[in-house]
Amino acid sequence: MIRNEQNTNGTSAILIALLFLMIMWLVYWAEFIFHFDFYQLGVRPGNVNGLYGVIFMPFIHAKNDIYHIVNNSLPLLFLSMSLFYFYRSIAWIVFVSGWIFSGLLLWLFAAENGSAHIGMSGIIYMLAFFLFFSGVFRKYKPLQAISLFIAFLYGSMIWGLFPLHVKVSWEGHLSGAFVGIVLAFLFRKRGPQRPLYQYEIERNMGIEPPDLEGIYEARLEEYKLQQQQAEQPIVLHYHFIPKVKPHPDEETSR
Repeated sequence: MIRNEQNTNGTSAILIALLFLMIMWLVYWAEFIFHFDFYQLGVRPGNVNGLYGVIFMPFIHAKNDIYHIVNNSLPLLFLSMSLFYFYRSIAWIVFVSGWIFSGLLLWLFAAENGSAHIGMSGIIYMLAFFLFFSGVFRKYKPLQAISLFIAFLYGSMIWGLFPLHVKVSWEGHLSGAFVGIVLAFLFRKRGPQRPLYQYEIERNMGIEPPDLEGIYEARLEEYKLQQQQAEQPIVLHYHFIPKVKPHPDEETSR
């Protein structure tokens, strides 16, 4: 039963990740079919009309640069699949809230230079930082292993948080990373948790654990006392009463 449930969760996680990927590519192809520049629907910081981009931005990629969507495809597939498999009970709320808040943060704090921010990279940064810090905050070894794996695969993403390239939305990356860390902290007590030890369960139930240290010290003192008594030599005290000889006169009178 457990194995079947795990297989079901794994299948659903893969299907959801593939759905996101398929929508992203369909939007990219639709831009060529309908001859419409979708980048106009991206996030325009400080512009009220640019708020629509909070919803549409992740699925819009540069029309004249196929590497933009290609470079985002595999990370989106892997990271979203990891989220929906390992954190399935909170995956949707994390994904949707990370999507919305990272876009809003970008709209609020990015430079107002008239440019539009597009692409899935903000959500990718949100997913990567959520998965990494969620394992750190929960202190649960299987999730910490996922954190280390994420760091191994995407550790170089840290350079995307700095304004090193003109056409790269480092503000979007930074917004996604910040939101991912905040969500990892806020949801640290929801979803998969480290199993509790017996003493932790009893403490949560209000049951005071036995004073093992006090019991140990008492038994140690008792043992030391027994050893001291066993090492003491046995002393025998003799009381000698000498036999008194009768007086010669007393023997005659008898």
